[in-house]
Amino acid sequence: MCHDRTTLTPQASTQVLNILPRCLVESIITTKQNNFGLGQMAGPYLNKRALCSPLGAARVCQLALGCAVIALIAHGAGYSGSHGEFCMAAWCFCFAMTVVIFFLDATRLYSCLPISWDNFTVTCAAFATLMYVTASVVYPLFFVRSECPYEGCHIRNFRIAVTVCSILCAVSYGAEVATLYRAKPGQAVVGYMATVSGLLKVVQGFVACIIFGALANRSEYSRYEATIYCVVVYSFCFALTAVVVLMTVCGRTKTVLCMPFERFMVVCTLLEVLLYLSASVVWTVFCFDSKYGSPERPYHCPRGKCPWDSKLVVAVFSFVNLILYGADLLYSQTMRFVSPRLPTAPRV
Repeated sequence: MCHDRTTLTPQASTQVLNILPRCLVESIITTKQNNFGLGQMAGPYLNKRALCSPLGAARVCQLALGCAVIALIAHGAGYSGSHGEFCMAAWCFCFAMTVVIFFLDATRLYSCLPISWDNFTVTCAAFATLMYVTASVVYPLFFVRSECPYEGCHIRNFRIAVTVCSILCAVSYGAEVATLYRAKPGQAVVGYMATVSGLLKVVQGFVACIIFGALANRSEYSRYEATIYCVVVYSFCFALTAVVVLMTVCGRTKTVLCMPFERFMVVCTLLEVLLYLSASVVWTVFCFDSKYGSPERPYHCPRGKCPWDSKLVVAVFSFVNLILYGADLLYSQTMRFVSPRLPTAPRV
C-alpha cells in the first residue's frame, strides 16, 4: 500500500513559518531537532537572563520589596481614607504588573504576544517608578508622625518601614528604566519608549492624571466656559499621548496618516504644546484674577476641601506638563526612529 507524501520546498517552508506565531515556530524547531536526534535534552525553556542579569536583579528586588510593603501594611501599618487607598492601590497594581512581566520574561511567553516587548516593559517600569515615588511621598505625609500614635510605637515603626521599602522599590524601578534606556539624540532607535521622548510621554500622562484628580476635587471648572475649554484640552492631549504610547507598544510605527511615525509624533507634540500653552494661561486668568476668582487663598477654606487648592494644583501642573511637552518637542527633532521588524523564522 503506497502513501503519498507531500514535500515542501525550503522557500515554501519559510513562508509557512513566517505566518505562524513566533512561540509556535520555536516549538516546531525544537521538536524537529529532537526528532532528528540533534538534542538529547529539550530546553532550556526558561530564560536565565530573567534572573541572572542586572535587569533580572532589579525585578527580583521589585518583587521582594513590593511584597514586603504589602505585608507590612496588612500586618500592622494600616491605611485609611482616600490617600491611603491610593497608596495601597498603587503598590498592589505595580506588584501584580511586575509579577506578570517577570513570569512572561522567564518563560519566554512574551514572544506569543502581538506587542513590542521592550516598549511595553520600559513603559510599565517608568509608570511604576512614578507611582511608587508618589506613594512614597503621600504615605509618610499623612500617616507617619514623630510621636507614637495611641495604638503604640510599633505602628509608627511599621509605617516607617513601609516608607523605606517603598522608596527602595521606587529606586529599583528607576534602575530598570536606566537599564532599558538607550539611544542618544541623533541615533536611530527601535524601542521608542526607551528614549527620552518615550519616557516623557509616560510622565506627561502621569501629570495629566494628577490634573484630572484635582479637577474632580471641587475645582469648580464648570463655572466658566473658558475653564471647560481647559478641561477639554487636558482630556484631548491625554488621549493623544495615550494613543501614541499604545501605537508604539503594539508596534504600529510604520506610517500614520500618510506620514512617517516620527513626523506624526512631532506634529502631535507641537499641537499639544500650543493647546497646553493656551489652557495654562486661560486657567490661571479665570481662576486667580480678581475679576473671575481669588488671587489669594480664602482664610475660611478647610484644608483638603478648598476649591482654591485644587485650582492651584491644576495651574501648577498645567505649566509642568507644558514644559514636558516642550522638552519632548525639542528632543524629537534630533531622533530618527526605525520601525521594528517582525521576527522572521529561521530556516529549518
